[in-house]
Amino acid sequence: MAKTSSIEKNNRRKKLVEKYAAKRAELKAILSNPETTDEAFFDAQRRLAKLPRNASPVRVRNRCAITGRPRAFIGRFGVSRLTFRELALAGKIPGVTKSSW
Repeated sequence: MAKTSSIEKNNRRKKLVEKYAAKRAELKAILSNPETTDEAFFDAQRRLAKLPRNASPVRVRNRCAITGRPRAFIGRFGVSRLTFRELALAGKIPGVTKSSW
């Protein structure tokens, strides 16, 4: 089980990303548009830099939904490999069976 503070910090980051998503997308569109004037470009760049660092989606860490483990995350199921194995062996994940050959 991961530290509760780490899990909560990541949850706060997710909320910030949601809050600033539209604003970031708008500023990024201005920056990527080749028709933008230099003045508008630098203004958008300055405004983007003033946003909180944790508002960037890159800073959000994928974590297991059950244990909060940050490593070995299986995105399709939203859990870590250890939790996935436990759930699969218990038959709680439909369509997943232990292979044998």
